[in-house]
Amino acid sequence: MDKLSLFGLLIAITGIFGGQLLEGGTLGSLFQTTAFLIVFGGTLGAVMLQSPRKVFFTGISMGRWVFFPPHPDMQQLIAQVVEWSVLSRRDGILMLENRIAEIREPFMQKGLQLLVDGNSAEKIREVLEVDVDTHEQLSWQSSRVWESAAGYAPTIGIIGAVLGLVHVMQTLGEPSKLGAGIAVAFVSTIYGVGLANLVFLPIANKLKAHIMAQSKRQTLVIDGLMMIANGEHPRFIETKLQGYLE
Repeated sequence: MDKLSLFGLLIAITGIFGGQLLEGGTLGSLFQTTAFLIVFGGTLGAVMLQSPRKVFFTGISMGRWVFFPPHPDMQQLIAQVVEWSVLSRRDGILMLENRIAEIREPFMQKGLQLLVDGNSAEKIREVLEVDVDTHEQLSWQSSRVWESAAGYAPTIGIIGAVLGLVHVMQTLGEPSKLGAGIAVAFVSTIYGVGLANLVFLPIANKLKAHIMAQSKRQTLVIDGLMMIANGEHPRFIETKLQGYLE
């Protein structure tokens, strides 16, 4: 679990609520169901309207990466590639066929299968780079779902503020209803700006970092398989792949 993301969100929320209390306000004044429905519903609808079905649902699914990153330890991945190289050098590349069933990741399965089938290093790279490019395009488009939400939310918040003021103007003769209308107007703006800058935009940027890490991981696998195909020494392979570690 990414504790930094969790702590960051908690600090942001605590800072806002704490500031509200220090100013003498109440937390209850920040909770307006009407304002939340306007901002959240309007933003969600706008994002759904602009996004293809697959991109939208992939982007929503990727949201969990903020707290649960998808990529395993790079050092462990290097050790696995080096193990393949040792096995292929000692017993032959065909012995790696027994390892394919043990791999859960489709990308690595495909790469190892290409290696076992006797393809050259260039052909392995050519095939796998297509997969990397396709995966990157879908991932980047999906991360923009959250980025788009960050762009729409403040504007929808302003729409909520205008609707609240319209309601206020319609009830000028009823002072008891003025407070609720004004509250919706201001809280809608807070929700729009707050969700955009504290939730949607940070999530989008964190997802981009994870996408870059995944691409780096896949490039490591491609390099490792190419070196195995070329018959490089396991020690050389390990030394080169160590360069991918930060």
